[in-house]
Amino acid sequence: VLDFNDPFSTEVKPRILLMGLRRSGKSSIQKVVFHKMSPNETLFLESTNKICREDVSNSSFVNFQIWDFPGQIDFFDPTFDYEMIFRGTGALIFVIDSQDDYMEALARLHLTVTRAYKVNPDINFEIFIHKVDGLSDDHKIETQRDIHQRANDDLADAGLEKIHLSFYLTSIYDHSIFEAFSKVVQKLIPQLPTLENLLNIFISNSGIEKAFLFDVVSKIYIATDSTPVDMQTYELCCDMIDVVIDISCIYGLKDDGTGAPYDKESMAIIKLNNTTVLYLKEVTKFLALVCFVREESFERKGLIDYNFHCFRKAIQEVFEVRMKVVRSRKHQSHLQKNKRPTPNGTPRMPL
Repeated sequence: VLDFNDPFSTEVKPRILLMGLRRSGKSSIQKVVFHKMSPNETLFLESTNKICREDVSNSSFVNFQIWDFPGQIDFFDPTFDYEMIFRGTGALIFVIDSQDDYMEALARLHLTVTRAYKVNPDINFEIFIHKVDGLSDDHKIETQRDIHQRANDDLADAGLEKIHLSFYLTSIYDHSIFEAFSKVVQKLIPQLPTLENLLNIFISNSGIEKAFLFDVVSKIYIATDSTPVDMQTYELCCDMIDVVIDISCIYGLKDDGTGAPYDKESMAIIKLNNTTVLYLKEVTKFLALVCFVREESFERKGLIDYNFHCFRKAIQEVFEVRMKVVRSRKHQSHLQKNKRPTPNGTPRMPL
């Protein structure tokens, strides 16, 4: 079992901490995003009373650990080694219930961020202003502005203006939670600039309006091109993935029920009523490319498919480089463990 103090685990699988006060919605977020739980079912979840760790390994890019911390646990208590917790952390997500009085949450946020920053200045601090589905649009904006202002003022008063906090309005009842998690995960992918560059080259040579590289399992997009992301566009892509997987599970399996519903032959075309075409292609068994194309551009489908073939080949090469790095680090970690002396002081024998 990889633990807090394993340097190899945090290099290969960045750690994401999920923190916040009790009943703020942390476990519900995790269940909806990574376990396909219906948002309505989360109403029956019991409050988390122990630290829960989950490994998310859908692909070579979506590869991290999530640690869910119960709101009632005071991890700054002397019995906790909070320095060890924060030392290997890539991102800290702090969840604030927007429908509750958030003054106590802001106080806990300030304490958590300042302690974590002293231990590890490289942590990405992500603030989910959660349960905004119950607020009007004006109230959402006002709440975000108020929390943003108070949190940054507290840091400024402590002389820590250089700490950057990212804020997201989220709800498990729409796609906002998936988009927020996408932004968090992207910051932990070292190959992100390469993936974005490949997507920019692909769309510019294919006459494509917008392209997303999706993790099919979680519906997190791990990269997109440099054009701005529209929430409605993202929702359409998520819905398309759901449709493709659902239909493939019904009609894509063999008569005896064997085979994979999503494989290298998976492809889908949906024509919208605004002269736009949605085009989905399988990149790897865990990744899909979803594109927005004008009808007149889609007439050159042969060119798009040729460019996609080149894009998929490039992605596979990036995969291979990453896997070589992972294997190399794993080997180094194994050697270091064997060099450590045993409790009686004698060196370990190599396995």
